Amino acid sequence: MDVIFNRRSIRRFKEQAVEQEKIDKILRAAMQAPSAVNQQPWEFIVVRDKENLKKLAGISAYARMVADAPLAIVVLGNEDRMRLQHHWEQDLSAATQNILLEAVYLGLGAVWLGVAPIEDRMNYIRDIFGLNKKLRPFCVIPIGYPAEGQENRFVDRYDPSKVHYDKY
Repeated sequence: MDVIFNRRSIRRFKEQAVEQEKIDKILRAAMQAPSAVNQQPWEFIVVRDKENLKKLAGISAYARMVADAPLAIVVLGNEDRMRLQHHWEQDLSAATQNILLEAVYLGLGAVWLGVAPIEDRMNYIRDIFGLNKKLRPFCVIPIGYPAEGQENRFVDRYDPSKVHYDKY
């Protein structure tokens, strides 16, 4: 499980396209995530168009790297598939984590850029892609080959002071 320990937020990428085969594997990994009552409320927009990547970079001050990424995946929740409305963010978080881990496994880098529950950000993405209100933008994940100095590598974050047994 080295991918769990080596995953880092990668914000700079090489100017190298990501192969379709790797994109497919990333999306398959996303859809293997657990979800409440197996509702699988996720949908994904794979963005490779440079103009749309530049637009996505405007979702927040922390999203500028999207413009220079070879691709980004917009993770959406589809209300029509949400039998348990209160668990969609958990479902999409699990799918997003699978995307990040599969990217590392495939030699890629990625970073999770939060969108939901911030309505301005959600509406911004809806406007870019002409989405209806039943599609809830959850996050944007720029993906690519890590630039020099941006590699996925182990950093020990274990902190025993945060572990409690049987009581707090």
